[in-house]
Amino acid sequence: MFRHVLFALLIAWVPAFGEEWGPYDGPSNPGVDPSTLTGKVMTGYQGWFTCEGDRDDLGWIHWAKNPFRPFEPGNVSVDLWPDVSELSEFERYPTGFHHADGRVAEVFSSANRETVLRHFEWMRDYGIDGAFVQRFANGLDNPGLLNQKNKVLRHCREGANRAGRTYAVMYDLSGLKKGEVARVSQDWQILREQARITEDPAYLHHEGKPVISIWGIGFDDDRPYTLAECAELVDFLKADGCAVMLGIPTWWRDQTHDAVADPKLHELLAKADILSPWTVGRYRTPEEATRHAAKFWTPDVAWCGEREIDFLPVVYPGFSWFNLHGDELDAIPRLGGKFLWSQVIGAKRAGAGMIYVAMFDEVDEGTAIFKCTNDVPVGDGVQFLGLHGLPSDFYLRLTGFGARMLRGEIPATDELPEGLEP
Repeated sequence: MFRHVLFALLIAWVPAFGEEWGPYDGPSNPGVDPSTLTGKVMTGYQGWFTCEGDRDDLGWIHWAKNPFRPFEPGNVSVDLWPDVSELSEFERYPTGFHHADGRVAEVFSSANRETVLRHFEWMRDYGIDGAFVQRFANGLDNPGLLNQKNKVLRHCREGANRAGRTYAVMYDLSGLKKGEVARVSQDWQILREQARITEDPAYLHHEGKPVISIWGIGFDDDRPYTLAECAELVDFLKADGCAVMLGIPTWWRDQTHDAVADPKLHELLAKADILSPWTVGRYRTPEEATRHAAKFWTPDVAWCGEREIDFLPVVYPGFSWFNLHGDELDAIPRLGGKFLWSQVIGAKRAGAGMIYVAMFDEVDEGTAIFKCTNDVPVGDGVQFLGLHGLPSDFYLRLTGFGARMLRGEIPATDELPEGLEP
């Protein structure tokens, strides 16, 4: 989630094109209840993939290390390969990779309306309640990047409305310099006043207020922007009548490890309506995940409950960024779904009433739950991670079972739920 800074620099010259914002006037179908986050399993939607030939002229962003060079062996940043078998010819983009039978390997672009709508249909088909649509704040002043972000957000709002799902905007502060957090409030005013985004039938509300998420507060990784700036932003959003969700470090209560040691952090977090600690990579096995839930999430829930704040734990299916950073392929194994399921069960037993699954489409760090293929490209020394023979929709199905378990519709058992068999 921290690589977009390079891309912002690379494409700063790209001009802005696209329609002006306006209210959503398309069809909206019934489905999940968008009035509350309680009882919901939401997923993160990056929407950051572009392709040569998708008419945005941004190259291979998030597919390749260098987006302006051909996407081929030696220039790749993803470990999972998407299953594009259901996509139309218009939605598929050829690459410099090949499958074992010689076919040219293809990928998708997040700029393609039909593909994003299809992704929200998958959420509907598998019982996933909706998505937090990522909006990276460091690119809001870049015309080319902003145009791409706006296009994806438009597609997501249409997809959520058509598929009966819910969605909310999540701003990621990563990459911002000191003094730049104010970009978020400026952009939010445009979305709220011009796009009237919170008036969409599908837009997520909680406790009677539209939800907005700010990710990246309190991390101890030398971020130039300050807690004071973040507090001003939260105050602005609260005054604007929003339910504010904050993406924060794992060790936020103790203010150790990945969290800054600053008493102002707790003062800031106490302003929030929802707290969501980031846990990707913080544990690596089902046993560690179970212990983490008991040791951290249970007291996290208690801390939040004392302050009438809701708690949204983050769970993830596995992790791998071999092609991106040279780390071990399949660094945190999925174990046929057991790793993800142990976290979902742990969240339920810790007392969480909502869950955030990271991520829907992040094939670059190997956390994607959407349809991926076992028929990965081969040759030229390339290495990709398949699903170990499981069906491409296995993790969508498992996430849907997690939503049912969270709501008490199926038992909360340590074993994978009945009916999930491949």
